[in-house]
Amino acid sequence: MKELQHLNKYFYKYRSRIIIGVFITIASKVFSVFVPKYIGSIIDVVNQQLQNENINEALFKSTLLKYILIIVGAAAFSGIMTFLMRQTLINVSRFIEADLKNEVYQQYQRLSLNFYKKNRTGDLMNRISEDVGKVRMYVGPALMYSINTLTLFVVVIIFMYRQSPTLTMYTLIPLPILSVIIYKISSEIHKRSTVVQQFLSKLSTFSQETFSGISVIKAYGIEPQTYTNFEDLAETSKQKQLSLVRIQAFFFPMMILLIGLSNIVVIYFGGKQYMAGEITLGTISEFIMYVNMLTWPVATVGWVTSIVQEAEASQKRINEFLKTEPEIKNNNPKPSTIKGDIEFKNVSFTYDDTNIQALKDVSFKVNSGETLAIIGKTGSGKSTVLDLVGRLYDVEKGEISIDQNPIEQLNLNSLRNAIGYVPQDAFLFSDTINNNIKFGKENATNEEVIEAAKQAQVHKNIIKFNKQYNTVLGERGITLSGGQKQRVSIARALIKQPQIMLFDDCLSAVDTETEEKILNNLKKITEGKTSIIVSHRISAAKNAHKIIVLDNGKIVQSSTHDQLINTDGYYKELYLKTTK
Repeated sequence: MKELQHLNKYFYKYRSRIIIGVFITIASKVFSVFVPKYIGSIIDVVNQQLQNENINEALFKSTLLKYILIIVGAAAFSGIMTFLMRQTLINVSRFIEADLKNEVYQQYQRLSLNFYKKNRTGDLMNRISEDVGKVRMYVGPALMYSINTLTLFVVVIIFMYRQSPTLTMYTLIPLPILSVIIYKISSEIHKRSTVVQQFLSKLSTFSQETFSGISVIKAYGIEPQTYTNFEDLAETSKQKQLSLVRIQAFFFPMMILLIGLSNIVVIYFGGKQYMAGEITLGTISEFIMYVNMLTWPVATVGWVTSIVQEAEASQKRINEFLKTEPEIKNNNPKPSTIKGDIEFKNVSFTYDDTNIQALKDVSFKVNSGETLAIIGKTGSGKSTVLDLVGRLYDVEKGEISIDQNPIEQLNLNSLRNAIGYVPQDAFLFSDTINNNIKFGKENATNEEVIEAAKQAQVHKNIIKFNKQYNTVLGERGITLSGGQKQRVSIARALIKQPQIMLFDDCLSAVDTETEEKILNNLKKITEGKTSIIVSHRISAAKNAHKIIVLDNGKIVQSSTHDQLINTDGYYKELYLKTTK
């Protein structure tokens, strides 16, 4: 259970509730065992009355009434305590579940972009939902029934031993057999639980990718093939589940068999002691009830063992991510002031997941308030420059400095708060347009939202919708066209009013006329701000203070628009194509 030790901090956090729950559990079980004791006493009193007719009838009735009232009172109190036990311990499990989910989610937020390239969304979601759910069963029902079972065993055995030590020893004979069975089977449950959770992750990943790419699936007419793949994966997952269930199902019948053997032992050896005059008939009745009181707790031993093993497997999967250290760390806890001077000095960068070298000895400088345009073919390393400015990755060679300070020495939150980033593939959340734009500035007023939309040339489109800015977008903004998504994304960056603006080919889905209007607005808005514009279009680059042309990760040209159109090279060729 070493992986589950991670939860000890939560047990400590809620220790007062757990301690109260334990005391309530003990009280519940202590009072529950009074019922067999007094039923046995009633049997003995009735037996004496039947054997001796000279006993005072009034005393007999008052004694019976007293015992019956004790039984009813003990059962009622035990029931109330059992209710409070569940309310205490099960509630703790919900608190821990929420805390663990928050911990996992915060860790997901901390992890670097490279982590998400190596792990699938379905697997990430499965660990924060299915795996955390398995762990909750351990900190809730498993903990509660373990305390319940242990307490009941201790209390019942003490009561049994006080009545008849010899018969108690005979009754407990099957317990070592139970221990061996649990030991043998629990390790197998652990192995199979791990495999089951892995296949659940694969199933979640496949489903998530299918739903996200449903338009492609329908366009290519591959629904039957996709269904077949899903069916195969679901069938394999089912078989793994059945494999786990088979081993779990072995427990309950075995527990019932052992309880049955205990009953036979009580009747056989108890009967011999009764005939020898060593114990009373009521004592035999007590022992039978005690043994049957242990039926459910003993049966839950197997169930609890399964829960613990499944939780161990799930917590191990959770711990794998919790122990993952983010590649990008905030090395400076103090806030940094960002003005916007950006300099690359012989920067090289290789993506470790593909081993593709995106940049090779790239050097340039952008002064605060200037605009740099980056032009180049697909795969030339343009977007990588923006990722490095936002410190989504750290360079392997060379140095990037912001305001003459190495980028690694800046406060990470200050750096990213100073940047407004518009990606090529605009991502919008399944929320209102208003809230999607406010994502750049949470406390923005409606007037600021509308103004940002006007600057991004998307206001006229939005007001045509029935609910205008309160229109709820579909997943990933599917409600909007490609150009509209890009412009909403631009509005989101503009409303932030950052010191550094990064535009990653964000006008590729916009028509030429709208592009010109947006660029004119951006020229006014970005005045005094540092801007880097990545584009395939000359129109987006021509007004920049400096233009660099990348080819295969290297800078092959660097100058102004006027100089580059008069110099042979890629930029001039692209310019001549667009002016024809």
